[in-house]
Amino acid sequence: MSKTETQALTISVLGGGSFGTALANIAAENGHQVYQWMRSAEQAESMRRTRENSRYLPGCQLHPGLHPVVDFSHLGCSDLVFVAIPSKNFRKVVHSVRTHLQPGQMLISTTKGIEGASFKLMSDILRDEVPDASVGVLSGPNLAKEIGTRQLAATVIASDDPKLCEQVQRALHGDYFRVYAGTDTYGVELGGALKNIYAIAAGLSAAMGMGENTRSMLMTRSLAEMSRFAVELGADPLTFLGLAGVGDLIVTCMSPLSRNYRVGFALGEGKDLETIVTDLGEVAEGVNTLKYVKARADELNVYMPLVQGLYRVVYGHEPVRKVIGELMMAAHSEDVAFQLPPRR
Repeated sequence: MSKTETQALTISVLGGGSFGTALANIAAENGHQVYQWMRSAEQAESMRRTRENSRYLPGCQLHPGLHPVVDFSHLGCSDLVFVAIPSKNFRKVVHSVRTHLQPGQMLISTTKGIEGASFKLMSDILRDEVPDASVGVLSGPNLAKEIGTRQLAATVIASDDPKLCEQVQRALHGDYFRVYAGTDTYGVELGGALKNIYAIAAGLSAAMGMGENTRSMLMTRSLAEMSRFAVELGADPLTFLGLAGVGDLIVTCMSPLSRNYRVGFALGEGKDLETIVTDLGEVAEGVNTLKYVKARADELNVYMPLVQGLYRVVYGHEPVRKVIGELMMAAHSEDVAFQLPPRR
């Protein structure tokens, strides 16, 4: 057997938030040497002392093999580098660490967002900033707080590098966390970003007292919109029938643990967006993704009525019931609207 098959991996996780901590802890539990980088020296010291990320993942006991750090000295010797940084700071952090990386290192984005000015996904940014890296994306129905309490979950690692997928599976696969592999990097990543928009809509409808019929309709029509948009941008729409598509959509549209769902619920209670984001204390990627996707859909002339309606509520401050009424009275379309690529 090769060295990588018989010895523990060295793994770096960039980001001190909830999901980065959950992944770092899984890898440490699997016997790997894990370094989790964060900006705050105070947070790192607290995690070393208490063995808990009390701000972002309270109640999850951290494995002794997880080492909170505030420097990048560990990056160059890492077999895998997971980047769990909010999209607005993603490029800045990757740019700052690229001189610490070795040619061909394996970089995996776990961030479900879009860069506004360029409409680039996080894997695009990794390729921009570290062009000689091997790149992958990790996405799925992965609520960090549930993973932190060792509840059963699964995810998808997508890359055109089979070795990267194998290494990620080796690092993270365990008795409560299953890792599937795929090659549609763009589709997996796009699904993770788009579902955040519809989670806001689901939370909003729940706050208004709408029932399960409404939620079912909302999720089904959301999947149709996601597939239309995905096809237009070149993704494989069948990816959206898997964990990174409909799987992630279901969990974020149904769980109060979802940050984007909580944003929508607060909007439905009549709170203003600025207050909601401040009170949340964590990044809800869907707020900005909604703005970027709406602009892109307009540019490409992609039919996305839910995105258009939610944008009017969130950014146009239009009454929710007025927008809902107009959506319900719009022209009928086909039921099964899951769009497949055109025949070549």
